[in-house]
Amino acid sequence: MQRTFADRLPTELVVSIQHVMQLRPDAQSDPLDALISFDPVDVLNQFFPNEGSLGNLDAVQVKLAQDERSLANEIEELQEELRLQQDPGKMQVIQEMISDLLGQMSRIREKATESEAIVRNITKDIQVLDLAKANIILSMTTLRRLQMLANALSQLEGYVKEKQYADITPNLATVKEISSFFKPFSSVPRIAQLTRRIQELQGEIRGIIETDFDSYYLQQPNSPGPTTIQAACTTADVLGGDVRSALVARYSALLLAEYRRIFRLTDEAGQLDNISRRFAWFRRVLSTHEGGLGRAFLEEWRVGWALLSDFIEVTRSDIIALLSKSGKDLTVSVLLDTLQQTKDFELSVAKKFGVSLQDILHEHSKGTNRTIEPISTAFEPHMGVYVRAQDKTIADMIVSHRGQKSRASLDTSSHASEHDDSSPAVVLPSSTELFYFYGQTLDACAMLSTKKPLFELLGVFKKWLRVYAGAPAHSSVWNGPQPRRSMDNRWDITEIRNACLVINTADYCHNTAQELEERICQRIAEEYKEKVSLQNERDLFISSASSSIGILLREIEAACENSFLTLSRTSWGNLQQVTGPSAYVEDMCRALGQVVEVIRPLVESNKYFRNLLDKASSLVLTRFTNSIVKSRPLKENGAEQLLIDLSALKSSLLKLPGEGLAASGYSRGITKTTQRLEALLKVIVTPQNPPEGFILNYILLIGDASFSNFQKILDLKGTARAEQNDLLDAFVTTTSTRPELEQTSFLTLLDMDPSLTAHAAVLASPTPVSGRTVQGAQGEGFFATVGSPPPGASPGGVETPPRDGAQGKREVFSDFRRLMNFAVRRETAG
Repeated sequence: MQRTFADRLPTELVVSIQHVMQLRPDAQSDPLDALISFDPVDVLNQFFPNEGSLGNLDAVQVKLAQDERSLANEIEELQEELRLQQDPGKMQVIQEMISDLLGQMSRIREKATESEAIVRNITKDIQVLDLAKANIILSMTTLRRLQMLANALSQLEGYVKEKQYADITPNLATVKEISSFFKPFSSVPRIAQLTRRIQELQGEIRGIIETDFDSYYLQQPNSPGPTTIQAACTTADVLGGDVRSALVARYSALLLAEYRRIFRLTDEAGQLDNISRRFAWFRRVLSTHEGGLGRAFLEEWRVGWALLSDFIEVTRSDIIALLSKSGKDLTVSVLLDTLQQTKDFELSVAKKFGVSLQDILHEHSKGTNRTIEPISTAFEPHMGVYVRAQDKTIADMIVSHRGQKSRASLDTSSHASEHDDSSPAVVLPSSTELFYFYGQTLDACAMLSTKKPLFELLGVFKKWLRVYAGAPAHSSVWNGPQPRRSMDNRWDITEIRNACLVINTADYCHNTAQELEERICQRIAEEYKEKVSLQNERDLFISSASSSIGILLREIEAACENSFLTLSRTSWGNLQQVTGPSAYVEDMCRALGQVVEVIRPLVESNKYFRNLLDKASSLVLTRFTNSIVKSRPLKENGAEQLLIDLSALKSSLLKLPGEGLAASGYSRGITKTTQRLEALLKVIVTPQNPPEGFILNYILLIGDASFSNFQKILDLKGTARAEQNDLLDAFVTTTSTRPELEQTSFLTLLDMDPSLTAHAAVLASPTPVSGRTVQGAQGEGFFATVGSPPPGASPGGVETPPRDGAQGKREVFSDFRRLMNFAVRRETAG
């Protein structure tokens, strides 16, 4: 019944009733009390915890019947009690009692109000007395302070008449302190009169001080001495900071008046080429100030700072006018000479005062409410003259290394290195010269300005790096090797040396450009740091290195060309006997080893050499595969002989890296490629009879159910058309019961009519440039899948060089003298 009643009430109401009545079911209470969380399964588990307890079923039923009767009786009692409680007569009695209670509360409130009024009347006189006492105390304090103010003011008037600064200073401070108390009483006539008198006295004191200072500046016989002026400075500090600022400004204007007269913009002395005379004049004036009149000023007044700030402000204004007037006639030499002298002056005065110039100018600006900037900032809008001059200088430098001269330099370097192994050309000397000049120009510009001019200079650096790298809009400064004639099958050692020289130079420029970027970020102003980047230019050098690797691949292909021709022209279907490795393979491996041995010592960076080996292996195996396809039919003996030749070629390729180069990824890539090619040849070696065995061997080795791929095998074997139909039918029948087989495999991309040379296929594949790695590329067609790089290896097998402490990284900017010696040595070698 309780469950029925609970079901008729909202859940929130039931929970609230349980909260008010403190119905908290626990381990000791009846489970039925938990109206919301009651779970009959838990109750049954309590009654029957195990199978043995089922024997007590009758006893449990009896107990439940008793509980039911007990609950029914309790419900009847509660219903009767509820009926009695809802008696209308009883509710009326309760309402009457509540009405009486409200009446009593109203009467209590009225009595409390009457009591408060009585207490207020009793204490009214006491409050009046307290207020009177406070007013008397305030009046006595005010009168006493007024008397003190009058006495202090009277004494101050006497001291002012006698010009006694030592007595004026403390009395003036006392008068100002006491008078601040009377600001709320300024409407009182007597106090207003005293306030006016105080202001008049301050004006008189200020006038006396200014007169004494003016007399002191003139150094007349009756002028006050330094001691009097120091005392007057203390009094001026009491008068206020504006008095101090006015006195210092008056002094500074007096000393700089002659400067303005001597260095007029219309006179010769005021021109840009005479700026050193301005600085020399100020140094003399500053020395005279410190040894003469300046000794009378208080040290905390920092009069020297004020003189310097005013001088800088006037001079900067003159320099701006002179630079604007010069216009196009302004030369780089005049600009740099003037700016350098200005920088030297600013550094010298900052060192003299032991604080930065910016702090001096900022401190003086606070008292004048205007911003004062260093003189050198006046040159920044005109630094484009300097940047354009550096642009022209770099252009002249680059011109000398472009065109036929550049090609001649390459050939000369290669020829010299061929006859002089003691100093082989590692990089193009022009690259070291360029970056050495960049470093010098960067340091020079950073000393002059670290803001917009330095950022504009970065733009010039980027422009000529693009030109040097051989951007599409410009011809490369090193003019890479010319395309080989189609009928030329000999490899050219000069072309190899030149290509390696370009690779080394590109790698050197890539690393050094990164160092240059880091140095500029360290020197340039904060607002330009995020805009500094040479990433695009570094990418161009990576692209140049990739192009030179393509040249090396072309020479490798030329060295192996005769062997590939022999392979493609051999009648493998007529081979009667299988022997050891064929002669063409031995010639190919020998030629391949010779070319790689020439390249190995010439490529300075291991990552580029590894990239070359990856592409070279892809090139050779692709040409090997294409030649096999062209030489079909193969037959069993021919395929078996090719397996032996492939094993010899694989062994030769695995030996190419040598012992000094870790090439585990390279080895895995070649093994994976040759395994697929071996699988292809092993299928061809398998006899066609019985067909079931041949097809099962194909499925085991190739692993697909492709009709076209199986037909490629038959074409390579030279199977007759009639036999092909039977084998194809059997193949379809067999594979139809093998749903787990894929429809594609590495044979899907095997081109049965290869028209491109392997060299063109490899180089035609995309070679993305990341700016930090040289991405390798596999050939199209068969080797797009067969020659894929091993998992975990970077594309092309070139690892990403770390930014810090990378092997092979050139530290060019740490020692410019060493770098110049290096450049001269390379130039001599060339």
